Amino acid sequence: MRAMCEKIIPSTNCSWRYCLYQLNEIPFNWHYHPEYEVCLTLNSKGVCHIGDYIAPFGDYDLVLLGPELPHTWQSKPNQDGSMQKVYVAQIPALWLEQQLRLNKEFESLHTLLHKAKCGLKFSEQLARTTEQLFIQMAEANPLERYVLLFNMLNLMATSDYDTLSSMEFSYANQQDPAKDKFDRVINFIYENYTEQLNADLLAEQAHMSTNHFHRFFKKRTEKTVTEFINQLRIARACKLLISSKAPITVISDQCGFNNLSNFNRRFLAIKACTPSQFRSRIQHKALL
Repeated sequence: MRAMCEKIIPSTNCSWRYCLYQLNEIPFNWHYHPEYEVCLTLNSKGVCHIGDYIAPFGDYDLVLLGPELPHTWQSKPNQDGSMQKVYVAQIPALWLEQQLRLNKEFESLHTLLHKAKCGLKFSEQLARTTEQLFIQMAEANPLERYVLLFNMLNLMATSDYDTLSSMEFSYANQQDPAKDKFDRVINFIYENYTEQLNADLLAEQAHMSTNHFHRFFKKRTEKTVTEFINQLRIARACKLLISSKAPITVISDQCGFNNLSNFNRRFLAIKACTPSQFRSRIQHKALL
């Protein structure tokens, strides 16, 4: 089976992505991406596939994966109906490796990241410690998350681990025949997301039917087209609310929203506050 290239979108105001999945079961989804990944799986058991490594996994399964390494976990629903949790940190390789080059303090991470190209598995004891760091990330601001991330990587670098895959993989240029097509669509969105985009227009860019494009896009981003575009627009709105004194109605127009009520509704859904509340909090912090 060919591995699918997954597009990773960093969390708002961050250089990397933090996410918590809560699932009834983990579906088989054989994929890869150019990011390093820390993955902690809780209250779940099944089969883990990493490169050419295939083995059962259970509760408190903690691994570190290198870029381009194909992987998936697969489980069935728990008999008691409880939710399975997967904490994920996905870190762009170029950004992380740049941190190591620019900061001598991170020198101890070089060996860890090199060996991660084959996948590394850590002890349950470290997994329990890592769970607490992930829990803290949920409420942390971007700078605090940055510190927690490197605390996590430091603990991994100073712990014992097992190497999983017997070889490195480089899928970037050969495995997903639709990679170029998908990259073309993503680039088009980034260049035009403040305009009135829709799925029909993007489907034309990919030379697909609209229905096919919806499935194609959701499978690779874990978001609908609307969710993806709104995330970009709200991120831009946050920057404008911080860096300018423009009225919120003007910022709404500059970010591609068709009316103020829609902008307020989308902003509240993503940031858990209104644009005016967001700006007030930033101004209050600046006065402290």
